[in-house]
Amino acid sequence: MKYSKFQKFISYILKFLVVVCAIIGIFLSWYGGKDSFMGGTHVFMYFTIQSNIVIALISLIGMIYLMRNKVSKGWTILKFIGTVSITLTGVVFCFVLAPTLGKGAWAIQNILTHVIVPAAAVLDYLVTGVKVNLKYKTAFWVIIPPILYAIYAGYGFVQKWEFSPGKNYPYFFLDWGSPLGAFGFGKELPFMGCAWWIAALLVFLILVGMIYIAITKLLRVIFRIK
Repeated sequence: MKYSKFQKFISYILKFLVVVCAIIGIFLSWYGGKDSFMGGTHVFMYFTIQSNIVIALISLIGMIYLMRNKVSKGWTILKFIGTVSITLTGVVFCFVLAPTLGKGAWAIQNILTHVIVPAAAVLDYLVTGVKVNLKYKTAFWVIIPPILYAIYAGYGFVQKWEFSPGKNYPYFFLDWGSPLGAFGFGKELPFMGCAWWIAALLVFLILVGMIYIAITKLLRVIFRIK
C-alpha cells in the first residue's frame, strides 16, 4: 500500500517522536535509581518499558517501510496491537497509578513514556492504519501482550522476584498477595482482586481496539479510500 507525501511526512514525524521519547524516557527511568518506582535495574520488568520498547521497534521498522513506500498488512496489524498496548500503558498510568503516586508521578520520564509516546503512537496509527480495512475481530488480538505480561508477573510473584524494593509484584492490581486476592472486593485500594482487574483491562483493550478500527473505517469513508 502506498501513502501520500503528506501522510508520509506526518508519519515520519510521529514515528521519530515515538522512538526518541521512548529512548529518553527509558534511559531516565533506568537512571532514576533503584529506590524509585519503576526505576533502576527493575525498569525492564514493567509493562510500561516493555511496551515502549516494542512500539519504538515497530516505529523504526515502519520508517523503513515508508522509505520503500510499501507497508504490509502484517506490519499494520502489528502496529495496531502495539498501539493498543501502549494505550493501556498511558491510560492505566494516568487514571489508575498516578492518583496513588502523588506529585512524583509526573516526572519527565513518566510523561515521556506514559503520555507522549502513547499519544504519538495512536496518532501515527490513525495516519497509517487508515489504508488498511481491518476487521473488528482483529481487536481480540490485542489481549495477547497483556495476557503474556500477566503470566510473566504472576510467575515473578510466585518466584518472589523483586520488581521494586520490597515488592514482588509490578503494579498494585497484580498483587496476588493482597487481602482481596484474586476475586475479592473492598472499599480501599486495590478495590478488587487481581482476576477482576485483569478481566476489566482485557475488556477495555478490546473496546479500545474496536474504537480505533471504527475510527479508521470512518476516515476511509470521509477521505474516500478504497
